[in-house]
Amino acid sequence: MRYQNIREEELKLKVAADYFWLYDCTRIIGNVDFCVQAHQADSGLFERESLLWAEAKTGSSNIYHSLTQLVLTVGKARAFDRHLPPPFLGAFDGEKIAFVPYDELSGIFYLNDFNWNITPSNYDTREFGLVLGRVREVLEREALLYNFETDDRELRRFIQQNFLESKRGIQKTRIDKNNFMVVYNKWVAAVKPTIRVDWDKAQKTGIIDGDFYLADLLSEENNSLREKLFVLLRHDHYELDRHLTEAGLFTSSRTDFSDRQVAHQQFWNRYHRPPNQEYWDYLVNRRDLLVPQDVRERKGSYYTPQPWVALSQQYLAQVLGEDWQDEYTIWDCAAGTGNLLAGLTNKYNVWASTLDQADVEVMHERIHNGAHLLDSHVFQFDFLNDDFSKLPAPLQAVINDEEKRKKLVVYINPPYAEATTARTVSGTGQNKAGTAIENKTYQRYKGIMGKASNELFTQFMMRVYKEIPSSTLANFSKLKNLQASNFAVFRTQYRAKLEKIFVVPADTFDNVKGQFPIGFFVWNGRQEEQFDEVQADVYNREGALLGKKTFYGKLPESLNKWLIRCLPKNGEKIGLMVSSPADFQHNNQLAILSKKQERYCYEISGSGLLFVSIYFAVRHCLEATWLNDRDQFLFPAEGWKTDHGFHNDCLAFTLFHGQNRISGADGPNHWLPFTETQVGAREKFASNFMTRYLAGKAGVAAVAGLAPGLFAEAEAAPGGGREPVVFSPAAQAVYEAGLHLWRYYHAQP
Repeated sequence: MRYQNIREEELKLKVAADYFWLYDCTRIIGNVDFCVQAHQADSGLFERESLLWAEAKTGSSNIYHSLTQLVLTVGKARAFDRHLPPPFLGAFDGEKIAFVPYDELSGIFYLNDFNWNITPSNYDTREFGLVLGRVREVLEREALLYNFETDDRELRRFIQQNFLESKRGIQKTRIDKNNFMVVYNKWVAAVKPTIRVDWDKAQKTGIIDGDFYLADLLSEENNSLREKLFVLLRHDHYELDRHLTEAGLFTSSRTDFSDRQVAHQQFWNRYHRPPNQEYWDYLVNRRDLLVPQDVRERKGSYYTPQPWVALSQQYLAQVLGEDWQDEYTIWDCAAGTGNLLAGLTNKYNVWASTLDQADVEVMHERIHNGAHLLDSHVFQFDFLNDDFSKLPAPLQAVINDEEKRKKLVVYINPPYAEATTARTVSGTGQNKAGTAIENKTYQRYKGIMGKASNELFTQFMMRVYKEIPSSTLANFSKLKNLQASNFAVFRTQYRAKLEKIFVVPADTFDNVKGQFPIGFFVWNGRQEEQFDEVQADVYNREGALLGKKTFYGKLPESLNKWLIRCLPKNGEKIGLMVSSPADFQHNNQLAILSKKQERYCYEISGSGLLFVSIYFAVRHCLEATWLNDRDQFLFPAEGWKTDHGFHNDCLAFTLFHGQNRISGADGPNHWLPFTETQVGAREKFASNFMTRYLAGKAGVAAVAGLAPGLFAEAEAAPGGGREPVVFSPAAQAVYEAGLHLWRYYHAQP
């Protein structure tokens, strides 16, 4: 080991001196251990560019753990929002150093529903394990690992070739696919306020600030280089909305700067424009990343990942035959920038429409640069509002002809927005403006869709089913239409035959929140059947087939209905339980509380503790995953009634679970499972209900009308009559661990 028996700070100094002496290793970025930057003549004028962010450990360490800790450190501080990210992340210790390209791990920083507040050095958290799995896969595929002693020459050659000395004195940062969003965020703060645009009004007409940023980015000497962009930079102003008038005259709109272009000039002095030409298509195609989140939800400006695009086309070939692209007309009526159509070979059979003219311009730009589409087949169309008479004549001819419709594939990744949110349900929010309630399709079909009418993707499905009968619908969407109880009415009305389906993790789609499945469905409109169940192919985020999962349309009654039937209507109140829909998706809402919250709560009485414990434990004992997110908790089989070991295990689980948030700050704590003597308390507890319950001296286990006499021995006397609770070995171990913690707590000053 080259660097043995030295402290971490000394290790960093020695590695900097031995291998990175050409560079500046003095910069401190947040809690990142080690940063390598190019030297710069005047660091005050231009943005500093990092070449490496690394984690340092003394001795011999686990390189996977070190790099995972670095990723969590960077993600927690969101250092990439304030600093341009480096081309490499790394980790080193006294014997070795590893590098991995930043863009191989950058996707981790945009994981949804991820707790970035955990301690990065805590290797036992769920989040650490999640990131470790991603890091391990990337390291095994992409890592460059060098031993300081045996690989010294190769390491120096790698640094010489990749940490180029020519970067010394750098004054302008080059923009690529890794940092263009970081630069965009900085542009929004510095340049956007100086453009003479009423952004609220502009957004309502489909104009977004991202179009102005692209005009700036893909320019040279303040003139946009691509004429097909929706907005163009013309030296000292922007030009947009270019079109021919009815008189055949070309016209356009323009806007300029409020500060004589000073902020614009100062900002772009820091960056090299345009980026290398190899990135141009990528930057234009990823316009969706520049669309505001609320607009993206409403209009469906989501980029479908290319692996799922290719897979969906394979599934279409399985259903429709290998020659489907030549035999069928294909229409993407929610095309965005058209990336779902990549890979299709017969451009004469492909049509693409989208809500925003700006996206039409992007597709025309892509066609100009080689995209396999026809200009005349790409057009602006509002599918949920516009009449089909507005469609191009050849496409109308297909839709209006019963036989030709049988050879039409409506191929879409539609918007996923819904009109209601969790805040709406709790009475603290309002319906999302501009989604379901403001289009003609909703008004036309809300009476037969039930609550499913609040979802935009189901509106697309229903209009295709009703107004383009006998066609094939191939769509990406959530799985609510198959599983959710709120969609029961929709399932009776939408009766196209589901021929094929695969599911993938939702967070593989950009900016889609949550850990849940997104499916690709192939619906046969020529055959009708009531959906009952289907076996779906399941793929992981890397595209590997994991197996199959069955999804059911007709299910027994929910566990919530069981609880409502069981809960006693009277008795001493000992707490509250949050009411939440009976699926894995809402398990994070399910908690036991001392104090009422805004969401509806069940009151827990002493005589209802058994049922609450069973309900609570059943819902929390299984881990929620992306695949089971929409799965429903159902009415139990009869065996639960006589399984006393199960009852007691559920009670122990409920007493010590983290979602049991009973607090003595809001009144007497009836959930203390220990006596004052057991824990060495300094004062008498306000309630000893739980210890009396465990001893068989409190609580009446009544079934509230379900199976009378089931617990006759408990109903004999209001104050007792039950046998003491006897925990299983596992439950007793939990109880003993809790007792040790309580004793420790009460022993403190």
